[in-house]
Amino acid sequence: MKSFLIIGLSTFGSHLCKKLSSLDSEVMIADEDTMKVESMTPYAVSARIADCTNTDVLESFGVDEFDACFVCLGDHFSDALEITFSLKELGAKKVICEVNRDIEKKFLLRNGADQVVYPEYDLALRIAISESNDSIFDAIDLGEDYAIYEIATPSVWYGKTIRDLNIRQRHSLNVIAVKKNSELKPVLSPDYIFNAEDHLLVMGHIKNITSLIK
Repeated sequence: MKSFLIIGLSTFGSHLCKKLSSLDSEVMIADEDTMKVESMTPYAVSARIADCTNTDVLESFGVDEFDACFVCLGDHFSDALEITFSLKELGAKKVICEVNRDIEKKFLLRNGADQVVYPEYDLALRIAISESNDSIFDAIDLGEDYAIYEIATPSVWYGKTIRDLNIRQRHSLNVIAVKKNSELKPVLSPDYIFNAEDHLLVMGHIKNITSLIK
């Protein structure tokens, strides 16, 4: 069982706590706001009302024992920066930070964060991509214009197999799964035959996706 520390119960931090708890992970939470901590206590194995900019407080958590530490402070960027630095100094294995702006992402990564999460950007990106093209239903950003896209099967692929189409060589794309009637079928055989009902999960660069479905 994995264990996680969540510092800051922003909207994102609170949802993260609930989800990790539902996945049978052990979660410790910490925030200065008593009401926020009390509302999340049922989902955590340990809860602290504390100022986490205090290094002594962080040290008392034993941050090096957690699989990952999340810093979810919403608009309190300076505190997030300070806490991130302290977590790494105290030996945290992985620090993942919530950000609200691109500039915050750059500073946190330079200050020790292993990963940043930009919830509003990620949601906006997924909606923009799916609404701008009727053949794209969803997208998960992987960075550098790469993503996993859920797309409609191109009509020229109907009745053909992965082997017939030679997709990776011709389009520089990887079909990683097929979604049929909400059922996901990963790791397809080269002899899988595509049909009009299929939604495909395809990993690749946006330019190759748009070239395929234009």
